[in-house]
Amino acid sequence: MGWAALSNGVLLASAEGAGFNILITADQNLRYQQKLASRRIAIVVLTNNHWLTVKTGGPVIVAACSGAGEGDFIVIELPKPPLRRRPPPS
Repeated sequence: MGWAALSNGVLLASAEGAGFNILITADQNLRYQQKLASRRIAIVVLTNNHWLTVKTGGPVIVAACSGAGEGDFIVIELPKPPLRRRPPPS
């Protein structure tokens, strides 16, 4: 949609203006950076954005989005991805 350069407040306003009902983000500071009380869009915050973790958590994310109402702020705790150990240099 060409919105990559939009900041949080402008992004939320643009999403609402375009008719979006839900914003899914991994920005855990959004609630402290924006005044959300007057927003109509529901915000779903993921505790991490590691793709395999998000993909595995799909059913939980879908359930949260299905139950989200206007102006809701929902945090979904996703497990941290496992640490990958690099082999020692030879």
